[in-house]
Amino acid sequence: MRKSREDEFMEFASGLTGHLYRSACLLTSGDTYLAEDLVQETLGRMYARWGRISEVDNPTAYARTVLVRTYLSYRRRRSSDERPVGELPDLPIVSGNDPLLRLALLEALRRLSPKDRAVVVLRYWEDRSVEETAEAMDTSPGSVRTRSTRALARMRMHLGGSLSAFFSVT
Repeated sequence: MRKSREDEFMEFASGLTGHLYRSACLLTSGDTYLAEDLVQETLGRMYARWGRISEVDNPTAYARTVLVRTYLSYRRRRSSDERPVGELPDLPIVSGNDPLLRLALLEALRRLSPKDRAVVVLRYWEDRSVEETAEAMDTSPGSVRTRSTRALARMRMHLGGSLSAFFSVT
């Protein structure tokens, strides 16, 4: 029996939602509400064009690109009445082997500009090449290299010597 386009999309979306959500959480520096909104917006855009997208060679890569561009678009149009604060009111609860390291890395990511954060997430979380990252961000490969070098340097500066405390043997 042939699947309908809606069934194909539902299968595609259910398999990809978790990964998109994790990437969105990194892009938003742990803002889970915004991450959920970005994933919902991404899947909505994908659904609206599913007839054409399902014929693309790699719809998963296309969805990741839509997510990053949705995030960058959101950052550009952020309401003028929003004011960033120096400290987050509550840090997210993180499960895993080393929550302190994860929180430190999320804080370092949060301090990066949106485009630098997107480069770090695409290059090192999603393990994309420089060319794939450039295509997803609609920029040049040289710009991606420069941003990734500078972003990693800023993260190292923020983490400083505190990183050695995470890896010391107790």
